[in-house]
This record gives sequence, C-alpha cells and structure tokens, in this order.
Amino acid sequence: MRWPHFLIIQCLLILAVGAVVYAHKDNVIVFKAPPESLAQWYKPENKRQVWLHTMFSLRREMQAVKYYIETGDVERLDKWVNKLSEHYFKIGDMVPEWSSSLEPEAMLSLVANSKNRQFDEATYMLEKVSNSCDSCHQDFRVTTAMRFRAPDFSSIDITPASTAPTITPAPVLFRAHMNELTEQVNQIKIFSEDGLNTQALSAYAELSDGLTMLGNTCSDCHKEGSQVFPSDAIKQTMAKLEESLHGGTLKDQGRFLGTLAVQACATCHGTHRLAFDMRNQMASEQKWLELIKH
Repeated sequence: MRWPHFLIIQCLLILAVGAVVYAHKDNVIVFKAPPESLAQWYKPENKRQVWLHTMFSLRREMQAVKYYIETGDVERLDKWVNKLSEHYFKIGDMVPEWSSSLEPEAMLSLVANSKNRQFDEATYMLEKVSNSCDSCHQDFRVTTAMRFRAPDFSSIDITPASTAPTITPAPVLFRAHMNELTEQVNQIKIFSEDGLNTQALSAYAELSDGLTMLGNTCSDCHKEGSQVFPSDAIKQTMAKLEESLHGGTLKDQGRFLGTLAVQACATCHGTHRLAFDMRNQMASEQKWLELIKH
C-alpha cells in the first residue's frame, strides 16, 4: 500500500471515531487515568502519603516565593525558592511519566532570577511553573483522588456475633452485609405497614445487631474516639423506632425509620459509597466491546 493511501485511511478512521464520539457527546465523559507508578506514593503501599505531602509543600513554597518576591526579602526568597526547586524536580523522579509535563527551564530560570534579584523575570517564571502544575491538576487531580484516596471496602470482612461460645461464625463480605442491612430496613417498613409487628421487631433486632457489627469496622480508618458508628444520635433514633414498633402509630414508625435511614445510611453513603463506586469504576478494566456497546 502506498503511503498516501495509508495516510488517507488513517485520517478517515480518525474522522469516523471523532464523528461517533461527537454524536454521543451528551452520553460520554472522558477522564485521564493517572499512571500506576503513582500508587507507590499513596497508602497502603506508602505509609507516609509522600505524594500528598510533596504537593502540600509545593503549594506552600510557591506562596512563600511569590510573597518574598513582592516584598523584596532576598534572604528568605533564596530559602524558599531552593525548597521549591527541590520538590518540583522531585515530581519527575517520583512519577517519570509526568516528567514531560514539567517546565525545568522555567524552574532553573526562576532560581537564577531570584539569585540575581531580577524580580520581574522571577515573577514571570514562577507563573510558568504554576501553570505547569495547573495543567496537570486539570487532567489528573480528580481521577488521582478517586483512584488512590477513596476508601476500598472490597477487602473488608465482617464477623457476625457468635450465638454460642464454642462456635466461631464465618466472616461475611462487606458488600453482602450492606445488602442485608438494606433488606432489614425494607422489612421493617413492609411489616409495619402490613401490621406484622412481630416480624417488624425481629427485623429491627437483626438491623440493630448488624449496625453494631458494621461500626466495629469503622475504627480501621477512623482512629479518633472509641465508637464512631452507630453514633449517639443513631442510637436515640433506634430506641424511638423500637418503641414505636411496640404500639406506636404508623406515622411515628415511618418517621423514625426515615430518620434512621438518613443518619445511618445516607450520611455515610454520601461520602464513602460515591467515592468507593468511582474508585471501582476507574480501577476496572475497560473492554472494547463494552465501550462500543455504550
């Protein structure tokens, strides 16, 4: 095949793909996945969250350099511009895939301009360095947070309470336990509406035990305090719900169950479930047949 023909075919393929994407622009969201080499600088592979601390240092150092350029404090400017240079070049060492996104010439010029007290030129070079950071953040900050900072519940097992001293219950997968809690909440609603108070109270007892078991896993991440979940507010709502199931009105039962669903389910889901689902979606392998189907 001659080169002109080959190039024409390639251009037609690109146009075809572009046309398909444009035709489905309302249904397609494109994210850039961060390189896997970044994982070594985040938990659990790294105990100190080195990448985050490097980013925090860079932000602080850029602020200090800008301030001391404006005030003409040359002694402190030298201190902070050297720190900035060290951490800026460290990015390329930590994540080689992002080396090409850096502006090494601008960083070196910033150091030289600062030493030569060329403050206007230093300000310009600092802006170029800042722009290189912003361009990377625009592409990767959200996906990096979702990929490496969102919680991972897939490896968590929950051990049910033992009903006999000699029996050790088999652990339950976290997702299976959450599904059970959802079923128990719905059982309480169904049985209370249908006047089956005995069944509703049985589902309530299972839900109460299940929430307590769930709370035992929270301390793995939430180190503050001895009991994070269920909170005192949740326990108060649970007590009111149980009381209403013993003879309260259907309206009271519905109100307390709804309050419990917000306190014990929706509040945590708004933070953890959204982030966990996004993490799983990004971590899953993208198959061409699935992409074409969508």
